[in-house]
Amino acid sequence: MKLWTSFLLTMLAATAGAQSASREKTLAYIHTAWPTLTRSVEDCRAYADSKVTTQPVLYIPASMPVTAELRALAARCQIQVSALPPIERLGDVQPESLKAPGLLYLPHPYVVPGGRFNEMYGWDSYFILLGLEDDHEAQLAKGMVENFLFEVEQYGALLNANRSYYLTRSQPPLLTSMIRAVLENPASFAQHEEGRTAWLAWAYRLAVKDHATWERSEHRDATTGLARYWDYGVGPVPEMADDSTYYADVIRFLVAHREQAEGMLVQGSEHPDAAEAARLAVTSCNVLKSTVCMKAWAEGFRLTKDFYAGDRAMRESGYDPSFRFGAFSGATHHYAPVCLNSMLYRYEEDLAGFALKLGRRREAARWKHVAQARLAAMQRYLWQEQRGEFADYDLVKQAPSTYRYIAGDYTLWAGVASREQSRKMVEQLNYFERPGGLSMSGVRSGLQWDEPFGWAPAQWLVVSGLKRYGYREPARRIAESFRHTVDVGFARDGTIREKYNVAEVGKDVTVSAGYKSNGIGFGWTNGVYLEFGRTGKRE
Repeated sequence: MKLWTSFLLTMLAATAGAQSASREKTLAYIHTAWPTLTRSVEDCRAYADSKVTTQPVLYIPASMPVTAELRALAARCQIQVSALPPIERLGDVQPESLKAPGLLYLPHPYVVPGGRFNEMYGWDSYFILLGLEDDHEAQLAKGMVENFLFEVEQYGALLNANRSYYLTRSQPPLLTSMIRAVLENPASFAQHEEGRTAWLAWAYRLAVKDHATWERSEHRDATTGLARYWDYGVGPVPEMADDSTYYADVIRFLVAHREQAEGMLVQGSEHPDAAEAARLAVTSCNVLKSTVCMKAWAEGFRLTKDFYAGDRAMRESGYDPSFRFGAFSGATHHYAPVCLNSMLYRYEEDLAGFALKLGRRREAARWKHVAQARLAAMQRYLWQEQRGEFADYDLVKQAPSTYRYIAGDYTLWAGVASREQSRKMVEQLNYFERPGGLSMSGVRSGLQWDEPFGWAPAQWLVVSGLKRYGYREPARRIAESFRHTVDVGFARDGTIREKYNVAEVGKDVTVSAGYKSNGIGFGWTNGVYLEFGRTGKRE
C-alpha cells in the first residue's frame, strides 16, 4: 500500500507540474539568474569551496606582483595571496606541492554553474556563454573567453576549472567554439570594432598553444592517431576530500561485481604499516601523502593505480561517472572517445578558418591537413557501418566499444559524418530519445551520466548537429521536449537543475551510486534553454 501511495503521489506531482509549467516563469528566472551566478576575484563569495575545508588562498601567476590592491583584497576577504611557480604546460605544478588548495586568479568576472560548483569550468562555460550571448550579456561572455585565454597563457591550458587542484587536467576542447561565438556577435566589439582582428590574432595564438595539450604523447594514441583524455596527476583527486565515501563505495560495488573489476582492485588493509604503504604507493596510491587515498578502502581492498588514472581522465572528459568506459568509467584513459575527437576536429577546422582570416594561408593549409588526418582516423576506427553509428574505440582491445552512448552523435555537430552516415544515425535516435529529451545511454547503471538522465550539453550538441544536416523536425522535437522538461521541473520546485530524468518527466532525479546530488543553478541548463528558444541558427 505504501509503494502504491508513493507512486500515486509522484504521478500526481508530475501531472500538477506539467499543468502549471510556464515558459514565461522559467525565462524570468533565467534572465535574473546571471548576477547570482557571477563571480570574480574581487567577490569574496568566489573563495567559498565546499570541496575543501582549508583557509582560502588566491594563487596568482609567477610573473604577477602582489600589489596593494591584492593585499587589500586579502584583508577584506580574509584570504591568503600566493604566487605559483612558473607554468608552461599542464602538470608542471602538482597540486599537492602547494601549501593548500585555492582559487586561481582570473582577470575578468565569470559565471559559475551553480550548486557546489563555485568556479569557472572549462566546458560548462561554452553553454553558459551561448546563453549570455542570447541574453545580451556580450561583454560578460567575451570576458569569460579572455579568462580562458589567460589560463592558457599563465596556467598552461584551458583548465577543468580555476582551482589549484585542477592544474593537471583540461576539459573538452571547446575554446575555438567560444572564440567563434564572441567573434560572430556584433556586440562583442561594438565600441572598438577595429580591435576585432587584433583580438583574433591574440586568441588564435593561445588557441594553438591550447591545442598542443592534445598533441602530447599522453593525450594522443600513437597507433590510431586519435586523442584520449588524460590527467597529469596521480592517485585519487584531492577535491574528493569532501566526499570521503565515493571511492569506498566504488570498491564495495567492484567487490560485489568482480566480473567488472578487472584491473581495478588490489588487496590492502585499512591502516597499512610502513612496508605496505610503500607497496601501495606503487600499486594504488600514497596513503602517507593523501588523506583521500587513506580513506579509499573497503572490505579488504583498495583501488589500483590504473583505476585512479582512468578516474582522473574521466573528470577531464566532463562526464562524471557512468559505465561508458568500464565500471565508474575507471578505464576512460584506455579509450579514444568520439566526443573528444569530434571536438578536436571542429577545433582544427576553426584554427584553419582563423588562420585564413588573419591572412596566414600556409598555417591554414596545415590545420586543414591536421583536421583531415583526424577525420580519416575517425572514419577508420570509430564509424561502425553495421550499427549505423560512431562508437568509442578501446585502445587496449583494439576494437570498438559496444556501449552505445549519445556522444556518438556529436559527430553531426562537428561535421564528421557523411550524408549517408547522418541518415543512418538519425534512424538510431530512438535508442536515446525519451519523452523529456535525449538520455545519455540505454543502461540503467544508477550513475548520473547514464539512463534515464538527460544533460543540457548533450541536448544542444545533438540538436545543433541535426540542424546542420537538415534534420529540422527531430531537432525541433528534441529541443521542445527538453525545454518542457525544464519547465515542469521549475514549476515543481522553482529551480533549474544540472540534469533531469528525461524518461519520466517531472520525476525526481535519484542517483544510486557515485555523485548523488543534483545541483541548482544551473548555468549550462540556463544557456541551452535560451538557445532552444532562438529562432536563428547557431552551430
